[in-house]
Amino acid sequence: MPADQAAFLPEEYLNAVIDDDVYRMDGIKRNTVKMRLLLRSLARNESTTATNKRLKNDISEIDDEDIDVETVKEYLDIFERLFLTDNQLPFSTGVRSSVRVKQAVKRHFADPSLACALLKVSPQGLLGDLKTLGFLFEALCERDLKIYAESFGGALYHYQDYQGREIDAVIELTDGRWCAFEIKLGANQIDTAAESLVKLKKEFEEDPKGNPPAVLGVICGMAKAAYRRPDGVFVIPITALKD
Repeated sequence: MPADQAAFLPEEYLNAVIDDDVYRMDGIKRNTVKMRLLLRSLARNESTTATNKRLKNDISEIDDEDIDVETVKEYLDIFERLFLTDNQLPFSTGVRSSVRVKQAVKRHFADPSLACALLKVSPQGLLGDLKTLGFLFEALCERDLKIYAESFGGALYHYQDYQGREIDAVIELTDGRWCAFEIKLGANQIDTAAESLVKLKKEFEEDPKGNPPAVLGVICGMAKAAYRRPDGVFVIPITALKD
């Protein structure tokens, strides 16, 4: 479909879910205005580890509307049950490190097009806002990574610890091995991302209880070919993931 027509699909899907499916789920009438405000806040915080309190404050600061934390929690549960959201769980089970790991989920919609509809952004608008495009690109990559990983028994997570170390995407395999991926929109960010992954792997190797990643990779949007760098990090265009 042409882009302008395709944009109506996620918008009308959201309307159908909020106006009809939420009520039919359990017969309870809820404040759909506040539900839409929370959905917009989730869109503004796509691909972040925003807490429920942060979402509440975001609605107050930007939309000038008050909503209590318990209502936020209830609505988030409804969105998950209706498959509007599909958050990325934190990774810890495969890392036997003494480092304390944060247990915050990374916020995602089931598809980044839903966030685009809520933010009312067009392809042209996103090209003028590369920061937002970067978060949505990350969401797109992580959605695809989850699907492909599950096809061979893997699971997708993210990693964040209290020492400030982060990994955008972690795939844990059934044999306990895990792979670390950084996601960058521009090719000019590949070197920095690769250096960060190599440093992190070394730190895990030096930890007596650490379980270092088996594979390091940078997924990018503006690279023309998949290749392996001299430092062992794979560079993977998003278009190569399916292969």
